[in-house]
Amino acid sequence: MILKALAKKVKELRGEQSQFMLASENDISGFIISTVERGIKDPQTTTLFKIAEAFNMKTWQFVKLFEDELPKDFSLIDK
Repeated sequence: MILKALAKKVKELRGEQSQFMLASENDISGFIISTVERGIKDPQTTTLFKIAEAFNMKTWQFVKLFEDELPKDFSLIDK
């Protein structure tokens, strides 16, 4: 669920810019951008920082954007 929310936001923010341009201009692997956008790659923390910076955001702002896509009762911890 988190990966789908992340994928949606990266695609949305990237807009018309190609995956290749986003990757090459921001020292991120094009393969990583592709797998993140398909929701099959759980990116490393450093990659999240780079993606956020690519969109001129602080990391917390970027995380908040895709966190807002999750259900209000979402939790990774079983209670």
